[in-house]
Amino acid sequence: MEVTSITEGIIIDHVPAGTALKVLNYLNINPATTRLALIMNTTSHQFGSKDIIKIEGEQDIDLDVLGLVARQATVDVVHGGRIVQKLTPNLPEHVTNVISCVNPRCVTTIERGIKQRFHLVHSERKEYRCDYCDEEAKF
Repeated sequence: MEVTSITEGIIIDHVPAGTALKVLNYLNINPATTRLALIMNTTSHQFGSKDIIKIEGEQDIDLDVLGLVARQATVDVVHGGRIVQKLTPNLPEHVTNVISCVNPRCVTTIERGIKQRFHLVHSERKEYRCDYCDEEAKF
């Protein structure tokens, strides 16, 4: 199989194997309307296998969301056929509208239109707590 290089866009590399579609969903990237290439379950010297996402054209990537769903991923920014910048996401201190509170009495569950906001409590366990009711959520 041959996937050609891109001249303008981004490459999300080292995505955990088999999770590329989930990552696209969390990043709010619609594969039906975006020019992209998915390379799934390819060989990785570091992880054994991995997914790669190549997105052609101008695209903003939320590194906080990427740090939550694919912490080991790297983002290469490509201009003129060359990688001009390499970005590494970190586990975010705060996330909004990525995790949903499971507490049935939380204001975000009862009221419509309130943003789901969580803050990091324990980085090793990826443990977050709701800003409103302090309910624990592991991602």
